[in-house]
Amino acid sequence: MMILRYLYVGTSDTERDVAIWSALPGATVRWRFQNFGADVAAVDLGTPPVVLLADHRQPGSVLPIYAVDDLESSVAAMQADGWIVEERSFGTPEGPAALLATSGGAQLALLQVDRPGAMEGAFADEQNTHAVRSEVPRDTPSVG
Repeated sequence: MMILRYLYVGTSDTERDVAIWSALPGATVRWRFQNFGADVAAVDLGTPPVVLLADHRQPGSVLPIYAVDDLESSVAAMQADGWIVEERSFGTPEGPAALLATSGGAQLALLQVDRPGAMEGAFADEQNTHAVRSEVPRDTPSVG
């Protein structure tokens, strides 16, 4: 089974886009990190998928990321159906992933979630110097 887990959205300004996306009704920022020259934030809109805003992706690009139970068998099945494997078994904080494409250029990623909540755990770690934390909590109403 494939479940849409994330939309990986490219942006040229993570700071601005986090503010815009998190202003949507019911939206919350799960986490944000700056590391390895990238600025990435997760915005939960209240229902799946979670939006990942990333300045290392082409602005305006959107990559759907689907959670699967078994990455290797899912990749093999999709490859048999004509999908092209562009990257196989690269690591993410939650588990291994693969990037696939159609011959027409459409892409998606598959993620085997072996460590659910890994990013939330890293963000909760007060010693994590890569976490970007707002001075004002997101659930505090703005004044003025």
